[in-house]
Formats: sequence, C-alpha cells, structure tokens
Amino acid sequence: MTHTTNIVVCALYKFVSLEDFESLREPLLKTLLQHEVRGTLLLAREGINGTVAGSRAGIDALLAYLKSDPRLAELDYKESYTEQMPFLRSKVKLKREIVTMGVEGIDPRRTVGTYVKPRDWNALISDPEVLLIDTRNDYEFQVGTFEHAVNPNTTSFREFPQYVKEHLDPQKHKKVAMFCTGGIRCEKSTAYLKEQGFDEVYHLQGGILKYLEDVPREETLWKGECFVFDERVTVNHELERGSYQQCNACRMPVTDEEMQSELFEQGVSCPHCHDSVSEADKARFREREKQIQLAKARGEDHLGHDAKATTQARRKQKQELRRQQAEQAQRS
Repeated sequence: MTHTTNIVVCALYKFVSLEDFESLREPLLKTLLQHEVRGTLLLAREGINGTVAGSRAGIDALLAYLKSDPRLAELDYKESYTEQMPFLRSKVKLKREIVTMGVEGIDPRRTVGTYVKPRDWNALISDPEVLLIDTRNDYEFQVGTFEHAVNPNTTSFREFPQYVKEHLDPQKHKKVAMFCTGGIRCEKSTAYLKEQGFDEVYHLQGGILKYLEDVPREETLWKGECFVFDERVTVNHELERGSYQQCNACRMPVTDEEMQSELFEQGVSCPHCHDSVSEADKARFREREKQIQLAKARGEDHLGHDAKATTQARRKQKQELRRQQAEQAQRS
C-alpha cells in the first residue's frame, strides 16, 4: 500500500525484563529529539510501551535504535499514517507498569492467552461457542467494535478485573476471545483470565490496528472506526484519520451530528459533558480555546492543550460517572 501522507504513527510495546529501565530513559529521549520523533514512550521493569510519530526516516531510526538492544529485537509495533503531526512533544516516562491493570502478579512474560492472527480472527469469533469481549473502555467501544462483541462498560482498564469477577465464569465460558487497540491490554487481560482458571483464552495479535491493516474491508467484521489516543481521535478501516472530532473539555469523541447540538461549544463542552462541567470550568475552557485559536492563527502549537488536560478531563469524567452510578444504585 502506498501512502501519500508524510507522517508515520507508530504504536509499539514489548513485555520484557528491563531491570535497568531507569538508565534507558535519557538516551532514548535523546534519540527521539535527534530524529524529531514526537509522542510518549513508557519504560518500566516489565517492558516498553507507547505511541510516537515522525517522518519515515525518523521512525525507522527509532526502531533501529530500540532493536539494537537484544531484549527489544522482537519489538511489537503497528504503523498508520496521517497528514499532520498528532503529538506536540517528545516524552519518555518511567512507570511501575507499562499498562495498568492494578492487579499484582499478572505477568504476560510468564503466561498469556493464545495469539490469533488477524487473518484467522473472523473464523474464531464466528464460532457461537466463543464469548467475544472488547477489553477497551466504553467510549472506545461506542466509536466502533467487532460484531457481537460484549461491552464491559468500563471507564478504565483498572475496572476490568472486577468485570471478570462479576460476569465471567470459567465453568460457563469455556472459550473467551478478547481484543484491544494494539494488543497490549490483551496481554494482561488474557494473562489475568488464565490466572483465574479460564482454559481457552484467545486474543487478537496486533490488536484492532493490525486487523484493519491485514483484513480487506469486504471481509471485515469490524463495525465503525477505531479510537486512538492522539489528535487524530479515530482512524477508519484504511488507518487514515476518521470522522470524529474530540471535545477539548472532556476529551470524548464527538460525531458531526453531536457538534450540531446546542450543547456543543468548541473547546468548552459537548453533549457528553455539558451538564457536568461547572460554569467556572466553562469560563476557563473558553479562555483556553481562545488561546488555542490565537496560537493557530500564528501558526504555533498551543502547549497547554496536551496530555495533561486529557488526563484531568478523563479523571473528572470518571468521577462524575461513578457519582451517577452511586445515585442510581441508591434509587434502585
């Protein structure tokens, strides 16, 4: 496939023992800056994870650097393409885990589910005996998912173990197949199910992104678009930027129809968050949006509009959802 866009987006991860992970940070950051690759990479004792973007030459240089470490020679990565740089900065962060489930002792290096290649995925999930679970969050599920997939209705991957405890039974659910965006969450979710006594546990190798790359549209069982954690918001079946925008207040994906709602105000609120955003926050968001538009007019990046804002918005959204759920429980 030939791509006319000049920005390569690379999602990568590897579960591998990196006892010296702290010392890897500075040279890795230097490599990102040297080759003008932006995005965030996470380093932990259990491995590496992240999504970055840059020119073809820049991404190739980064991958070559990473693979020069024998421990990362078999690095798992997926690529997609975009016309605009989706990240503002280059970051390398030190973490306790490269993907957080919040359960001690879950180690995909020790036990994991059976990998299923994208070309074999349709046959597996068409089996009526297979329970298909989307391990992603609810807002990701709403944008797109596989036919007949179960939505755990989580707002964070930390909630997935509780979903398993409440809804899954190894005696009843003999075959379980799971999928996520790039494959990394399924490394831990399948390992967790194996630890809980589930026997036949499968997951989509390379995740949704690899499936969209390998399986032609005319054969696909995927419905909708795929949410991604960068400025593209979603990608379509061709792995090109999708049709969704993102609310700058709550960071939820927003459709064109939702943008026509009277509850939508650019950079301030959308139908998902309008009623939960305080007037003080709306005033602050309006000022931020004003600064963003001024920066765009000058041809500059507005650095206040970054991952920190996303994290804060997600946290507020989760708190509001939990409050609403608690109120519903009290009424019922």
